[in-house]
Amino acid sequence: MRTKNKEIKNSIKTYIEQVGSSGGNCPSYKDISSTVGTSKSNVFRYIAEMLNDSELVRSAYGYITDKMDRAASSMQTVPVLGSIPCGPLEEETECVEGYYNLPTSFIGRGEHYLLRASGDSMTNAGIDNGDLVLIRKQNEAENGDIVVALADGLSTLKRLYRDDERKCVVLHPENDYMEDIIVKDCYIQGVAVKIIKDVKKEGNHYGI
Repeated sequence: MRTKNKEIKNSIKTYIEQVGSSGGNCPSYKDISSTVGTSKSNVFRYIAEMLNDSELVRSAYGYITDKMDRAASSMQTVPVLGSIPCGPLEEETECVEGYYNLPTSFIGRGEHYLLRASGDSMTNAGIDNGDLVLIRKQNEAENGDIVVALADGLSTLKRLYRDDERKCVVLHPENDYMEDIIVKDCYIQGVAVKIIKDVKKEGNHYGI
């Protein structure tokens, strides 16, 4: 016999969506039962009905609602490739710390990755220590772009200027107390396009 209480069913769906949107795993029957205020056996029956009616879908991470399934189609998974020094050139290291699901509309076109800013040389550009910087992979950049620059095997995040008269590249820190880094040439690994502020300091905030 089918269960009748739509209010409880909607509460179960809402709770699953809330947990999913916060980045948590699918809640257990016990968690749902405690939050919604019904027995675990009732939770089981409601979920069985919602699966049968395609209101819930099984995934690798547990149950997701039809709303979550639609939202997932407009998201992209972007890797976090370690940290990037916002200071003097340092040895380049690349390791995947994890992944972020970001809206496709936020990312834009092209191939992207995230780097965690380390240091305070780009604070005037709104990039603080601990922030995530969205990088679009490309090997060319315009004067004034904030780039991931690799020179002599060392890397940094700086604003790029080419000095044709001196035949050099200026990697400019956005900090009034720091000096430019002057190199003969550098390899551009990507251009910064967005900033995700450090969630510990400012909450989940997307910046530019």
